[in-house]
Amino acid sequence: MNAHFTFIVLTYNEEMHLPRLLASIAGLQARTFIVDSGSTDNTIAIAEQNGALVTHHAFVNHPLQWDFALKNLPVSTPWVICLDADQIVTPELYRQLEDFRDENYLDVNGIYFNRKNIFKGKWLKYGGYYPFYLLKMVRYGIGFSDTHENMDHRLVVPGKTLIWKNGHIIEENLKENNISFWIAKHNRYSDLLAIEEVERIKNLRKQTIKPVFWGSPDERTAWLKYRWWKMPRYTRPMLYFIYRTIFKLGILDGRTGMIFHFMQGYWFRMVVDIKIDELLKQQRQHEKHQEEN
Repeated sequence: MNAHFTFIVLTYNEEMHLPRLLASIAGLQARTFIVDSGSTDNTIAIAEQNGALVTHHAFVNHPLQWDFALKNLPVSTPWVICLDADQIVTPELYRQLEDFRDENYLDVNGIYFNRKNIFKGKWLKYGGYYPFYLLKMVRYGIGFSDTHENMDHRLVVPGKTLIWKNGHIIEENLKENNISFWIAKHNRYSDLLAIEEVERIKNLRKQTIKPVFWGSPDERTAWLKYRWWKMPRYTRPMLYFIYRTIFKLGILDGRTGMIFHFMQGYWFRMVVDIKIDELLKQQRQHEKHQEEN
C-alpha cells in the first residue's frame, strides 16, 4: 500500500463516472476512501469491487462534505488527494504521483494540479478555463476545507505550495451532456451562491483566503471574487461574459464552448443576481413586519 498519499472521493450516484476515475489511479496502490451521500445506483458496489473504503455522510454542501472527510476518515499517510468522481488522473499526473516521495517535499504543504474541463465532449481551452489550477493534494492534518464558502469547494493550506503545470486532471461530467441536468444543477448552485453573497453583504461571512492578485491561484481567485462582490448586480454578468469571450478568447472554443461560456458566465451569474435581490427584498419585508408587530 502506498505510504505517501491517500485518495478521497466524494460520490452521489456516480456509477457513470467512478469506474473511470478508479481505473486511472488503480496502479498507484493508494488507499481510496469514498464518502457517499446516499447513492441509489451501483456506486457503492463499484467502489467496494475496486477495493475502496466507503463511508456514508449526509450531504449539505461540498465544503462541509470535504470538512467531514478531512476530519473523520482514518487517514494514515502524510498526504491526501481530494478528487471529484467526475475527474480522472491523466498519465502524466499518474507518473508524477508514482514518483512522489514525501521526503522530497517536506517543506511543502499543498500541490496544485492543472485541470482540463470538458463540456459536451469539448475541451474548453479558452475563456479563462485553461490553464486552471486546483489545490487537490494537501498535507494531511494541515490542509482543510474552506467552510466560509457555500458552493465553491476549495482546500486551504498555510505555508508553501507548488503547481504541477503538467499534472493534469480531466474533469468531464457526462451527466451535463443533457443541458436540462446542467440547468437544474446550476439552479441549485445559484440558490447557494445567492445566500452566500447576501450573508457577505451583511458581513455574516468572510473570506478565509487572503486576496492577493499576484499570489497563489486561490489567492488570485479570492482577489477577483472580492472585486466581483463590489460590482453592480445585473451589469457584472454581461461584463464577465464579454471578458471571457473576447478578452480571454472564449470565442475560440467554438459553438459548444460559447454555449458553456454563455450559460456559466452570463446566465448563471444573472440568475444569482436576481435571487440576491429576491432574498434582500424578503428580508426587508420580514424586518418591516417585525417592526410593525
